[in-house]
Amino acid sequence: MEESNKSYVKPTSVLPTEEFTETEMLVQWNKYAQRLGEKGFKIMESLLLINDPKLNGTAITLELPNEGSKLDFEGQINGILGHLRGHLHNHDITIEIIVNEAIETKRSFNDQDRYNRLLEINPNIELLRTTFGLDLHT
Repeated sequence: MEESNKSYVKPTSVLPTEEFTETEMLVQWNKYAQRLGEKGFKIMESLLLINDPKLNGTAITLELPNEGSKLDFEGQINGILGHLRGHLHNHDITIEIIVNEAIETKRSFNDQDRYNRLLEINPNIELLRTTFGLDLHT
């Protein structure tokens, strides 16, 4: 009878912890920001895009310009964490916010600036551009 009183603990599934690159993280980060913008969450979108996050292992660090933006971001952090953990297949991902009032916001003002930014994220863009004879119009 004692045996039947013991509760059976079902083993929990192991959450994935696949490796990923900073480029892959940035692509997913930007996709999530774009999706927020399309849904009308412009403030959160701008917080995600105000500065490129940095990756150290599975820890992502984002610099924001003030304490208010940090509080806004922290209120919505579970959404971006869920997106990144799911799409990058790694549930060890964490996000740390650093307030740095001296940061300059990075904005792309023309096609060349946007292209240069995409080229930083993925150098294969140049191969795509040359293969198909694409040109930038500024």
